Amino acid sequence: MRAAVLGRPVGHSLSPVLHTAAYAALGLADWSYTAVDCGEQELPGLLAGLGRDWAGLSLTMPLKRAALAVADSVDPLAAAVGAANTLVLGAGRRAYTTVVAGIAAALREVGLTGPRSAVVLGAGGTAQAALAAIGTLGLDAVVVLVRDPARAGELRATADRLGVALDLRAGLPGPVPAADLVISTLPAGAADGLAPPAGAVVLDVVYAPWPTRFAATAAAAGGTVVSGLAMLLHQAAAQVELMTGRPAPVPAMRAALDSAVRARSEKPPTPAGA
Repeated sequence: MRAAVLGRPVGHSLSPVLHTAAYAALGLADWSYTAVDCGEQELPGLLAGLGRDWAGLSLTMPLKRAALAVADSVDPLAAAVGAANTLVLGAGRRAYTTVVAGIAAALREVGLTGPRSAVVLGAGGTAQAALAAIGTLGLDAVVVLVRDPARAGELRATADRLGVALDLRAGLPGPVPAADLVISTLPAGAADGLAPPAGAVVLDVVYAPWPTRFAATAAAAGGTVVSGLAMLLHQAAAQVELMTGRPAPVPAMRAALDSAVRARSEKPPTPAGA
């Protein structure tokens, strides 16, 4: 059986490392997982050309919303979030989001099971998934800091579908309000200079380079810091279960991920002009 991650760019993806390690640990010697460069316009044609030996696809930017349009059925959670990162193939194309499970599992892993308050930084697709993940932890109200609330229409729509009370503030850059949980969905460098509240659990979805300045500031203030790598691991584990129908071998996947990240960090810089 075959599976792949699609996106543009996609060469940096660690999904092949995670899924390949899972297949090896599960004894699925005839399964393979690759990375395929694909944009929104090419997605329908690529899907039409897949044979019965394809089990599923992982989807990264810019395909997470496009996946809903090409699916034959959409899981209710993916519909509520407004994006999917997984297509399970076989009996039709079934769209799921495992990002929500990835965020929630990463937070539970550090002991956070019932936060009393939460702040999300940013309003993109990962922020939409973060709202749903926070909901699974028992919160129905979230403060979200953005640069321009007028551009957060999709986040508002997601909050409405999830039944989450959204306190949307034009607070970037600026101080982060006190909260038990802070999730930064901002791109690399965008949270530099922000000061998370002391003692909070802080998840920064950026994982390279690590720690980010935001994560380091949180740790210095006595917080518990969660890397985006933990989210990546657990969302991939959920994908493996959807595609194979078998429990994901999380320890084997974690070991492979740690090894790949370590190898990347030890790789010498590319000479100028190379």
